[in-house]
Formats: sequence, structure tokens, C-alpha cells
Amino acid sequence: MFRRSFRNMGILFCLTASLILAPFCAAGSAAAGVVTAQVKETVDKVISLSQDKNLKKPGKAAERRAAIRKVISQRFDFEEMARRSLAVAWQQRTPQERKEFVGLYTDLLERSYMKRIEGYSNEKIVYLDEKIDGTYAVVRTKIITDRNVEIPIDYRLLDRNGKWLVYDVVIEGVSLVNNYRTQFSKIIRTSSYQELVKKMKNKQSEELFDEKGR
Repeated sequence: MFRRSFRNMGILFCLTASLILAPFCAAGSAAAGVVTAQVKETVDKVISLSQDKNLKKPGKAAERRAAIRKVISQRFDFEEMARRSLAVAWQQRTPQERKEFVGLYTDLLERSYMKRIEGYSNEKIVYLDEKIDGTYAVVRTKIITDRNVEIPIDYRLLDRNGKWLVYDVVIEGVSLVNNYRTQFSKIIRTSSYQELVKKMKNKQSEELFDEKGR
């Protein structure tokens, strides 16, 4: 059950990764918004790294992935996402447990990104608009697939001293954080927090094994 849940959530998260490699389409005045501009800045950097001929050479995969993950981590507030996904169980964790959980959570999501990035297939992104409410903002976009299917994706961001960081992604009305929260809460409720961590570590080991086998 947990593996199926992770796979389903991975599909949601992987869809967001198509934003990272999508060629830009004009989106009116929304493209000039402060928050949208920062999201685009991240996109530009990842595009550059993914197309870097030197990083595409044999034996450069690990270096390329590390560089891309670094850029992604600068735009996503994984600690905030982890805290919201764990919900009330976060308050019950020790500082060391929180640190461990954020690491596992970040690793799993970033690996989902990397899989999607390496399987990039000509998606396009249209920036629709952005709305800012104090220290919160939403950037509305849509992905247009190579089959001309439109997928609405909203980025929810927090202002961290002038830098806007993503704390949730809503794909076709489904919140990534809420989806994880539901699954995590169920495991903790029916088993324990320790069991959740165990399953996340097992998933991490599986991903590492798959990468080594490529």
C-alpha cells in the first residue's frame, strides 16, 4: 500500500518537474511579476544544466544530478513542505527526528524530480498570473504536453527575506502537501512514526539501487 501511495504521489510531483525543463511561452503581464520572475530564474538554470554538453558526457551523471538538485533546493523550501506534510506529528518530534525526516523527505522528492527531468519530452509551460497576499503568493501556470493536453499547476510560495520559496504544488486541484499528509497520517495512525521513517528509508534504498543499476 505504501509503495503504491508513494508511486501515486511521485506521479504528482514528477508532473511539476516538467516546469523545470519546459520551454517558455509568453504569458502577458504575469511573466513580469516578481514571484514569477524568480520561478523562471530557476527554470533557466536547470535548463542550462540539463543541456550542458560537458555534463552529458559519460561518467558525468552524478555531477549533473548534484548540480540540478542544488538549484532545485534553492527554490523549494523542503523543510516547510516536510513540516506541513507531517502536520501535528511534527510537533511531537525531537530536533534530531525533524532533521532526519526533512532529509528523507527532501531526498525522495528530489529523486522524483531527477527521474522526470531525465525523461523530459517537450512539454511547454504557460505562466497565467500571480497573486501576492503579504508573505504568501501563488503562481498559476499550465503545462501543455506534446499531445496538446493542458495540465493546470499552481505554485504556492512563501517570502523568505525577499526570496520566494515553494512550499506546495497544486496539480489539477490536488495539493502535493495534502496528499503526503493524508498518507503519512494514515501510516502513523495505523502503525507508528517509526514505521513511516522505516518505509521512507526503504524507499530511499530502492531508489539508490535503481540509480546504480542504470
